[in-house]
Amino acid sequence: MNWQGVFPALTTKFTADEELDLVAFSANLAAQLDAGVDGIILGGSLGEASTLSNDEKDTLVKTAVDYVDGQVPVVLNIAEGATREAVRIAERAAGMGVSGLMLLPPMRYKADERETCTYFKAIAAATDLPIMIYNNPVDYKIEVTLDMFEELVELPTIQAVKESTRDISNVTRLRNRFGDRIKILCGVDTLAMEELVMGADGWVAGLVCAFPRETVAIYRLVKAGRYDEARAIYRWFLPLLELDIHPKLVQYIKLAETAAGLGTEYVRAPRLPLVGSERERILNVINTGLANRPKLPALEELVHVD
Repeated sequence: MNWQGVFPALTTKFTADEELDLVAFSANLAAQLDAGVDGIILGGSLGEASTLSNDEKDTLVKTAVDYVDGQVPVVLNIAEGATREAVRIAERAAGMGVSGLMLLPPMRYKADERETCTYFKAIAAATDLPIMIYNNPVDYKIEVTLDMFEELVELPTIQAVKESTRDISNVTRLRNRFGDRIKILCGVDTLAMEELVMGADGWVAGLVCAFPRETVAIYRLVKAGRYDEARAIYRWFLPLLELDIHPKLVQYIKLAETAAGLGTEYVRAPRLPLVGSERERILNVINTGLANRPKLPALEELVHVD
C-alpha cells in the first residue's frame, strides 16, 4: 500500500428515491481515475456512511473494486460505535478486495486515550490490511496524540494518518517524532497545499469529487517543486475548498459535482437538498469557480514521482 498522492473521499450517489445510484457513482469514479488520482476512499463522512446499511456499503465496495480493477487502491472507512462491529468489518474487508482501511475513533462515545488505542489495536489485530488513522479532534472530539501514535506504531499495519487537526505544524511534529514511519495525508482541503509544502505525503480530498484534475495538478506541481504554478491554482480553488469545512459539506460538494457534470444533488435524510438563498449563495461560489477555471499543465508532464 502506497499512502501517497490524492485520495478522493467519494460521495455516495443516490436517486431521487434515496436508492443507490451506481451509474452516477461509476461515472464520477471514472472521472477520478481519468484525472490520475492515487486511491479512493469509501464510506467516509462525505460518503454519508452513517445513513448506509451494511449491505449498501458492501455494494459500493464491490462496485468500486470491480470498476477500479486494481488501477488504484480502494480504502474502506470504518466508523463504528462498537468495537466488535468495527472488528467484524475489518475481518471481511480483505475478502471484498479492499486494499486498506481508514479508522475513526469510536463513534458516539468520547473514549479516553487508553480506550481509543485499545479500539484501534483490536481492529488492527483482526486484519493484515494496512491502516490509516483518521485524526480529527475538531469534528470527532477525540485527538490521537503523538504519545498515542508512539503506542500505535508498534503495530506494523498502522502506517498512515489522515491529519485533520487543523494545525499545520502537526505535520512537522509527526515527522520529527516518527520520521517516515507514518505517512501523512492532509484531510482538510483548505490546508492541503500548506501541509504538502511542509512534507505531507498526500491529500485525502473532498472537492476533488467535483474538480479532480485541479486537485491532482496542485498535488503534482507541489511535489515537482513548481510552487508558483501550484499556488496560482490553489488561490483560484480556495473559495471552493472552503465548502469542505462546513457541516453541510455533503450538500455543498454534491451541488458542486452537479454543476461540474459529475454527480447529482440527491442526499439521504436527515440531510436535505439545499434550497432558497443558501443554495443560490453556494451555487454562486461554484459557478464563479467554474467560469474562471485555470489552465492546467498537461498531467502527463506531472507524473507522480517521489
